[in-house]
This record gives sequence, structure tokens and C-alpha cells, in this order.
Amino acid sequence: MARALKRTLRRWLYIGHRWIGITTCLFFAMWFISGVVMMYVAFPSLSDKERLAALPDIQWEKVTLSPDDAMKMAGATRYPRDLRLSMLADEPVYRMTGWDSKRQTISAADGHVITGISEQQALDVVQHHPASKSPRLEAIIDRDQWSVTARYDPLRPLYLIALGDDAGTKLYVSSRSGEIVLDTNHTERVWNWLGSIPHWIYPTVLRKDGPLWRLVVLWISGICLIVGATGIWIGILRVRLRRRYASGKITPYRGWMAWHHVTGLIAGVFVLTWTFSGWLSLNPGGYFANRNTTGEVLQRYAGHDAPTIATKLPAPQSAVVEARFVWLDGNPMMIAASRDGAQRPLDVMSGEVMTLPQDRVWTAATKLLPRARLAGQRILREYDAYWYAHHHDRELPVLRAMFDDDARTWFHISPVTGDIIGRVDGSRRTYRWLFNALHSFDFRFLLTYRPAWDIVVWLLSILGAIVSVSGVVVGWRYLRH
Repeated sequence: MARALKRTLRRWLYIGHRWIGITTCLFFAMWFISGVVMMYVAFPSLSDKERLAALPDIQWEKVTLSPDDAMKMAGATRYPRDLRLSMLADEPVYRMTGWDSKRQTISAADGHVITGISEQQALDVVQHHPASKSPRLEAIIDRDQWSVTARYDPLRPLYLIALGDDAGTKLYVSSRSGEIVLDTNHTERVWNWLGSIPHWIYPTVLRKDGPLWRLVVLWISGICLIVGATGIWIGILRVRLRRRYASGKITPYRGWMAWHHVTGLIAGVFVLTWTFSGWLSLNPGGYFANRNTTGEVLQRYAGHDAPTIATKLPAPQSAVVEARFVWLDGNPMMIAASRDGAQRPLDVMSGEVMTLPQDRVWTAATKLLPRARLAGQRILREYDAYWYAHHHDRELPVLRAMFDDDARTWFHISPVTGDIIGRVDGSRRTYRWLFNALHSFDFRFLLTYRPAWDIVVWLLSILGAIVSVSGVVVGWRYLRH
């Protein structure tokens, strides 16, 4: 009876893997092929450096309102989460984001609130982009494939403007604030249809509903995970390393089925870990902590909450495209950014360049977690396992403030501007190994010798593709018969 039950269970194991695998192997093949594309072409986004490169120099002679005046005009009762000065075409404006994520744009010339811009103003904004040749308005859109995520919701609708350059660059300008919020080029748009879009199951019609998209991807990757696990189990049951089959082979199969069996045994673990880590990227059950720094933490770090910082504004001696107004441990600063992306702190009263005292940063850091002690201070001059560059640049050197709270929280802080540029705790460090390491293979020794990373990921992707494509062929033959 036990033997009969065992045979029945094994039979259903084979049948379940075979028929569910016919569909899931299509997803596996798609993920491996698109993953290789994603190694070299990322989903379109606007980096801070690209955003700053498109801004004109601030015309300080037109600035008549101080930051304090701007906050008063906006009706701010607390110091905002973000306050910066830049140009909207030829008009200086303050851009303000409150702790409730509400955005406001105030003219620094006369104090009027800007709630929308015209098509001509949008064209004037993009004239300063380094790739701008003959800008042309293509459309006014609410949402498309490249602007589908919710982060753009406060900025919609968007002006879509083609710059007329050889790269086919298109800019998305907010009709509400006049900010350039996204750029794409022809290469990104073409290759992402073979990369990120299929890999993330990212068609606009699905992705525009965030919760539904997340649920769909969780279920698809979860089912694929089960199929992968059963495949490894069956592969082990059917392999013979010592007492081989009559043909002298380790597998009873021939042709495509033999390829599926043998490569599945070799690469099955990697297929499984890639699928598991991809499933984990959606943080099922909310197990992993949020990596963002809360408003309360940032306010303690700033040491100031009233809507005040400067009643007059001195003009810096060198060109500035954007000025941020921040507090650090009760001390006001203006962080000036140049077109090349470099940032430097200025004295908010005199406009002179200042060097941020490191002891001031460490003093402010002690207040980040009031119920924990700052147990360690490190200056990272090279990347390590938790602070490293992979596809995106990261600042070095950087300060690491380590606390003795239950979560063993670390904050990474810029020694130049004092900005908190990263936060990790025990949960996020675990996530780093279960997702980033398993899914992207961003191990330090591979990234240090970059061709090694490419070779390893290419080799494993090819093996995974063979497992998947052979499964598709075998499944198609079953369906035909």
C-alpha cells in the first residue's frame, strides 16, 4: 500500500511538472534572455547628474524673495522636507516638498504660486538641455510605458518633447511644476522591450495598477518557483551516476529531453535561486524593512523645525544651477550644485564656500536614533559588501554611523554635504544577500574584476536558457501529440 501510494505521488509529481512546466518554461526563457539585456541597458530614468546638466545658471539678480519669504508665501508651518532654488526657463523659482509629500512651486521673482506651465514654457525649459537641437512637442500625456509608475503622479500630465538629436532623446516635463522629470533615448526604448519590460512583466496596462501588478508577479514567480523545485527533485530521481542506464548514459532521455534533464541538474540550483530572489524582490508579506529614512529621523538630524533659514540671499561667487537650503544639527547651509553634478556647501549668510566640519556631522548623527547609542564611526574610502557601485555610481568616501539598536541600524552620510544617502539595518542586510547577491551576483570580488562578473552571469544565463528553451520544445511536442 505504501509502495502504491509512493508510485501515485511520483506519477502526479511528473504530470504536474510536465504540464505546468509547459507554460512556466516560457517565463523562464523570457527571464534569462531579458536578464542579459538588462545587464547593459537599464530602464529609463533621470539621474540627478542628468537633471542638473539640463538646468541653466541661476540668475541671482532676479531673485527678490528669500527662502523665508517663499515658505511664508507657501503657508508653511514647519520647515519643509526639501527646499531648493533653480530656474524655470528664465524665471527663478523655489521648489518645496512638504512632509506630506505636497509639492509647491513659488516664483522667486514676485512670489506668485505656479500651478501650471504652458507648452511654450515647457519648450523653453528643454532649450538648456545639452542634447537640445530642435525641440518639438510630441504630445501631452498622462501615462505611458516609461512614466507608468506612481512616482510621477504628483507631476502629471507631462509634456513629451523630442529634442531632435541623433540619439532620439525625449524629455518629460511636468505641466504642473515645469521640472524635467524623465528622459529616454531611442536605444533605451528599443532594448527595454527586450529587457526590463518582459523581465518585470511591465506592460503599461498592468503596471499602472501597482497592487494588481505586484499580485500577478508574485503568483507567476511563486508558481515558477514550485515548478523549478519539482524539476530538481525529478532530475535527481531520474539520474544514475553509478548504475547507469543500458546505453551507459546518466539520463534515460534523448534529444531535447536529455538536454533539459542534464542542464537542469547542472544549473537547476541557479534557476531556483534566481526565481526565489526575484519573488523576494516584491517583499512578500512585508517581511523586510523599508530602506527609506523617516521624517522624524530627518528632523532630529536637522535640529530645526521652524519655517526659517535665511531672510536674505547672497549670490555665490561661481555659477550655480541649483541651491538647496538645509539644516544640520541646528546649523543652516546652502548646498550649491553646478552643472557637472558637483555639490558644495556654502555659508547661507555670506554665500562663501565652506568645509563641513566632520565633528558636526557625527554630533548630528548621534541624534538620529534617540533610544540607541552611536556605537561605531567609520570612514569608508573603498566599497565593501554593503556600500558598492553596480550600474549606479555611489559617493566615496562616505561616513558610516553604526547604532546599537535591536535592528543594528547603519546610516551612510556624505562628508561633503552632510546628506543622509543610505540607511540599512539587519533586515536590509539580509535582503542584500537574499536578493542582490542571489539575483545580480554583485559580489565584491566579481565587481572588482568586471569582466569576471559578465562571464559568470552570461554562462549561467546560457545554461538557464538551455533548460528553459528545451522545456518549451518538449512541452510543445507534448501538446502536439
